Amino acid sequence: MAGLSDLADDERTARMVLSMLLEPSDPVTGRVLTGLGAMETLRLAERDGSVTGLSAVDAQVWRDHFDATAAKDIAARLDQAQQSGIQVLVPGDTNWPVALNDLGDLAPYVLWTRGASSFLSRPLQDIVTITGSRASTAYGDHVARELAASTVADERVVVAGGAYGIEGAAHQAALAAGGDTIAILANGVDRPYPAGHRDLLDRGADVGLLVSEVPPGAVPTRHRFIARGRLMAALASTTVIVEAAGRSGSLGVAQYAFELGRSVGAVPGPVTSAASVGPHRLLREGTASLVADSADLARLGKRGNARQVSAPRPQVDADRVRPATPEPTRSL
Repeated sequence: MAGLSDLADDERTARMVLSMLLEPSDPVTGRVLTGLGAMETLRLAERDGSVTGLSAVDAQVWRDHFDATAAKDIAARLDQAQQSGIQVLVPGDTNWPVALNDLGDLAPYVLWTRGASSFLSRPLQDIVTITGSRASTAYGDHVARELAASTVADERVVVAGGAYGIEGAAHQAALAAGGDTIAILANGVDRPYPAGHRDLLDRGADVGLLVSEVPPGAVPTRHRFIARGRLMAALASTTVIVEAAGRSGSLGVAQYAFELGRSVGAVPGPVTSAASVGPHRLLREGTASLVADSADLARLGKRGNARQVSAPRPQVDADRVRPATPEPTRSL
C-alpha cells in the first residue's frame, strides 16, 4: 500500500480515506487514531514497523484490515465525494455530535451527511431514538407514530434507521408533524435503503438529515447494520423499543444505550405476539422502563438527563461490534 498516506494532506481527508478503506467500529484503528491522528494512522498502516500496544502478529492483522484493492481508486472517490455536495463532519467541527465521543475507541472516523447537519449539534436531551421491528404490526406502527408525534411536539428530534416497520412509521410521523428527524443509515447517504423508502429518505434529506459513517456508494452489510446501532444509541438521551422479535437488531441498540448510561424504554404488547418478545425481555431484565404513552416517554427523558449528569458513561462492548474478519468497503 505504498503511497496510501499521500492521498491525504490533512486530518479531514485522512479520516475520509480511513472510512473508505476500513469497516466501521474497529477498536484498534480507533485507539491508534485517538493517539496519533488520522494522517499518522495511514502512515503506520503502510509501514512494517511496530504498533504501540500490539504484538507483531496483531499489528499485521490490523494492517490486513486495510483494503489495498479499494485504495487504487480512493483519489477518484474522494473527488467524486467532494463534488457531490455531500457534507463531511469530523471531530472538532461545529456540528460534530460530541455525544459520540462517549463511544471512545468505537467512535466513527467521520460522518457523511445529507441535509441539516446542525441537528447533530442539538443538546443530547433534545434527541430521542425510536426503533423496533421491520415486521411491525398495526399496533406497533400506531404507537411509533404517537411517540414520534409527541417527541416533535416537545420540540425534540426523532432518530431512527430509515427501515421498514417501526422506524419508517417514526420518520413519517415526525415529518408529517413538521418536526425534525435524523435517519442513521448503514449505507452511503447517496444510496437510500431500503428502496421502498427512497421517497421518505429523500424527503428526510430535504427537511431533515441523513447520516452515515460509511462513504457514498457503500452498500449495507450485516456488520454495518449492527455497527450503526451504537450511533443511534449514543446520539440520543433516550432510546425506545416499540416492537422487536427475540433476535431483532433493535435490541442491540437498546443494549448499547444502556451501556452508555442513556435511558431505555420499551413498549409492552400482547403476550401472544412475537413482536412483544423483545420489549418484554428488556422490561423483565431491567434494561428498559415501561413506556405506555407520551407521558411515560417524557418522564423517562427527565430521569435520563439526571442519570447522565450524575453517572459516568461506560464504553460499549467492543467485541459486539468488531468485524470477525476483514470486510472490504463495497460500493454500488
